[in-house]
Amino acid sequence: MFDPLRALRIFNEHEVRYVLIGGYASSVLGASIITNDLDVCYERTPANMDRLADALQELHASLRVAGVDEDLPFILDGRTIAAGDSFTFRSDAGDLDILGTPSGTGGFRDLDADATAYDLGEGLIVRVVSLDDLIRMKEAASRPKDQAHLHVLAALKERLRANER
Repeated sequence: MFDPLRALRIFNEHEVRYVLIGGYASSVLGASIITNDLDVCYERTPANMDRLADALQELHASLRVAGVDEDLPFILDGRTIAAGDSFTFRSDAGDLDILGTPSGTGGFRDLDADATAYDLGEGLIVRVVSLDDLIRMKEAASRPKDQAHLHVLAALKERLRANER
C-alpha cells in the first residue's frame, strides 16, 4: 500500500537529510500528477547514509529491480548506499526511489539550495524541490513520462506566474 507520508515521517524521525523530488513533489507544488512511488534525493554524507539505511530498514525495504531475484542477498547499510548512488526499493510504505544525484543536478546540496519546507499535515515538515529544479530534472531525464510531466509542470509554472501578477 502506497503511504508516502509514513515513509516521510520515518525519514524525519531518523533525521535523514533529503529533498522530496519526483511526482509526489509535483503534487505538493500543485501539479495534477499521479504517482505510485516516492522519490527523494538524499545527502551523501556517511552519517546521513547510515540514518537513511536505518529508516529504510524500519520500512522493511527490499530492492526493487526488474529481473533480479528477490532472494538475492542485500545488506542495507550506509556502506552499501555509499557504494551506489540511486536505489529502488519496495517497502511497507510502498515503492521508494532513493537518488543521490538525480539527472541534471549536482545532488542534494544543489536541490536543497532552492527547496522549500512544506507542512504536509500533523507537523510533518518536508523540504520539497523547487519547481524550476523539478523541471530541470525532468528535462535531463527525458523519459517519455518525464516529457508528459513537463507539459503539466510548465502549465503550473505559468499559472503561478499569472497569480503573482
